[in-house]
Amino acid sequence: MMTNRTDRIYARYWIETAFPLEQAAATMAGEQSTGTFLRVPGETDELRERYAAVVEGIEEQQPVDAPSLPGSGTPKNWDGVRRTAEVTLSWPLHNIGPSLPNLLATVAGNLSELKAFSGLKLLDIMLPPAFLTTYQGPQFGVSGTRDFTGVYDRPLIGTIIKPSIGMSAETTAEQVRVLAEAGIDFIKDDELQSDGPHCPFEDRLKAVQGVLNRHRDRTGKRVMYAANLTGDLDQMLRRHDQIVAHEGTCLMVSMNSIGLPAMKMLRAHSQLVIHGHRNGWGMLGRSPATGMSFVAFQKLWRLAGIDHTHVNGLRNKFCEPDQSVIASARECLTPMFPPPAPGCEIMPVFSSGQSASQAPDTYAALGTTDLIYACGGGILGHPMGVAAGVLSLQQAWEAAAENVPLATYAATRPELAAALKLFGS
Repeated sequence: MMTNRTDRIYARYWIETAFPLEQAAATMAGEQSTGTFLRVPGETDELRERYAAVVEGIEEQQPVDAPSLPGSGTPKNWDGVRRTAEVTLSWPLHNIGPSLPNLLATVAGNLSELKAFSGLKLLDIMLPPAFLTTYQGPQFGVSGTRDFTGVYDRPLIGTIIKPSIGMSAETTAEQVRVLAEAGIDFIKDDELQSDGPHCPFEDRLKAVQGVLNRHRDRTGKRVMYAANLTGDLDQMLRRHDQIVAHEGTCLMVSMNSIGLPAMKMLRAHSQLVIHGHRNGWGMLGRSPATGMSFVAFQKLWRLAGIDHTHVNGLRNKFCEPDQSVIASARECLTPMFPPPAPGCEIMPVFSSGQSASQAPDTYAALGTTDLIYACGGGILGHPMGVAAGVLSLQQAWEAAAENVPLATYAATRPELAAALKLFGS
């Protein structure tokens, strides 16, 4: 369990090792602070007292029969047991100051390469509020997103432009027109679509936002469009300004593609909601034996300034289990810092194979409607058309909030009934 001291950084890990747990944990602490494999003359007791990482706790778990990762070593006179545990380390903030790039070097660094470990994964981090002196955190988050869209009493119903890539700016805008007229709240570019020659960013933005602005002027409803401006930093800042000039409200960026320092600069410049796409997270999170959990990952990006991020969805098309999806979504909505510091909560985005059928289970597990429910095929593939697809999702969430079984609710709502017939109940 991590203690909340405001002058220290905490990190919790899962480890697998053939070495005694206390020795393994000490190796981690030494590698990531003052130590090396041999005590050197400059490593005085005073230096260690001020700068060394501290092993805060070790919670042993069940041993394993075989190493999870290749290349691990064993100690002399090994007892043949490969142990697992959760280990918590802490560092004084003055080692690095409030710096996310250097935080990553501290809590991750070379740890996963150490021969003493056949498994090592970062599970969580706890940071002191001093990080808020350097990083702004989300500008809009849940409440700002709701204010921009005017949707307060249910999830935002969203979708992804499909096909992901290959359509012209004009064809994309026509799809957006149909979606807007169907009652959609949120539309995003796919992460594969940014500024290709067949659909340049500025042409697509002008066409799509023109459609949405005319829809807003005619109906009063402002649909949020997350235009993917991922690119080099100068390109992203210029594209941000283009979105503002065309009266847009949101930008999308691939977080792993641009890095934390670029996100910090984009957030400092931004007047828009920042939709953070986590594509590439699977390389960090999929293995149970290495990498980093999404719980830890999303905290870094929240501080850097995103307002939304994807968490997958229940019964999704990827490999992530439902329990992990819900844990990720809950963390997005959980304050990082105690009052009076800003909590930095952000809007979780449920996506990947979602339809009306998952709405009740999602609501029951999460206990809130503070989310974006993004469905591609669940809207665009509805047998009664796009408008019926949007309406079926609204109906499914109404049923969930009222604790009415979907089949009962669908008895008098043909749009929901058709969705359940196609996608399952």
